[in-house]
Order: sequence, then structure tokens, then C-alpha cells
Amino acid sequence: MITLKELLQKESPFLLIAGPCAIEGEEMAFVIAEKCIEIAKKHSLQYVFKGSFKKANRSKIDSFTGIGDLKALNILSKIRNDLKIPVTTDVHEVSDIEMVKEHVDIIQIPAFLARQTDLLVAAAKSGKIVNIKKGQFMDSKSMSYAVDKVLESGNNNVFITERGSMFGYQDLIVDFRNIPKMKVYAPVILDVSHSLQKPNQDSGVTGGQPELIETIAKAGIATGANGIFIETHFDPKSAKSDGKNMLPIEDLDELISKLVRIKSSI
Repeated sequence: MITLKELLQKESPFLLIAGPCAIEGEEMAFVIAEKCIEIAKKHSLQYVFKGSFKKANRSKIDSFTGIGDLKALNILSKIRNDLKIPVTTDVHEVSDIEMVKEHVDIIQIPAFLARQTDLLVAAAKSGKIVNIKKGQFMDSKSMSYAVDKVLESGNNNVFITERGSMFGYQDLIVDFRNIPKMKVYAPVILDVSHSLQKPNQDSGVTGGQPELIETIAKAGIATGANGIFIETHFDPKSAKSDGKNMLPIEDLDELISKLVRIKSSI
């Protein structure tokens, strides 16, 4: 079982967590994973494949939620075993954890659930690495208490993902002061996709600003983030979830090249 220390090995300039928002099928998941592996190897990065097995937090009742829990989890397991890489997915309820833990290396706690004590404790007791996404409504100090819930449950393998703070009803901003502040409590990854969301749109479909992904990612590496979390797809317009804030996968290599150069200069 991989540890957080191994993920954040010194030989890797930074950690790359990347993949589609949701698992839409086996072929698409493997295409994205294999391309990300190729890019990560080229730049000597430690890589984790991300894909949600279920999308529980949707604006509309008819929004895409998944292809079936076990079907999606089995695809994650296949990627993990066949491609020999760590994988992660998010959970929404305590009951999810028992099912998910056999298939992944990292359990991700969604931002809206970052204060849910039972969920954090159950994730910690799974023995997996725990990634807590910072709530859009939480400041950096508040995240120390979320981390403590995992640590005090006997699990030291925990990190935080910054994903922006609510600014009004339909916008998010990234306060880059949060990165060094939260690194006092745990390693910090910057989610450069969800930080650029435009939530609460009248259409019931979240918007985004993918053209600013490079800007946000560069700033994150420059301010000391331990890694980058990015959702990517070979055809974002056809993605069934969060396509409006994804990076086209053909642009990922160029972005990573720039980030590695920034990292080498600091």
C-alpha cells in the first residue's frame, strides 16, 4: 500500500493528480490514464489517476451521476492493477468507504463535506491516504481541525486540497496565502480545475474558466503547492460532468512542462 511520503518523494518535482471528473466508461478512462502516465513519466512526476465513481452532488435531478457504483469502481481497480498506478475517488457517505477502500489508494473527501466528522473518521480508519478538499466556506485555520480528525483517528497519511473560496453566489477565488498557511498542518495540493468553476448558474449546469488553468497552476507551484489536481478529458465538450472547467488532454504536456520549469527555479 502506497504512503503519502512515497507520493511526495523528493525525486518528483511535484505530485500530479489528474483524470476525468467521472468514470464514463472503461475505454475513456484508460485512454486518459495512459496519456497522463506518459506525460508524468516524461517529466519524472509521481502520478495518481482520479475519477469519481459516483457524482452525488449535482444541481439537477437529471444530471449525470455515474455508470453504476461497482462498474465504475471495477474500472478504477483495473486501471490500478493493469497500469500499476495509484488511483483515487471521492466518497459522500460513511457507507461508501467500505465499498471504495478495496479499489483505491486515496479516499477523497469532497469540499462540501470537509466538516463531516463521521465521514473523516471513517476515511481515516480505512487505512487509506485521505485527501480533504477545503470547503469553499472554510478558511485555512478551519482546515486544521479537519486534519486533526484524521490524525487523531490514527492515520497520519492526510493532505489538503485547495479548491477556491466562494465569492458571491457564482464565482470562486483562490487565496494563495492559504497554501503556505495550510502546509503547517499537512501537504497541500492545488485543484486548478474546480478553483475556476462558475457555480449556481441559472441553467443548473456549473460553468468554468479553463482558459485560466495555466495561470492558477503556475501561481500554485510558485507559492509552494506540493502538487496539482486537474481534471482533463480528450473531449471536454462531450464530458458528462464538469466539462466546462476541464483541460483538454492535448494541452496537459505543455502545461506540465511550464510548471516543472517554475518548480526548478524556486
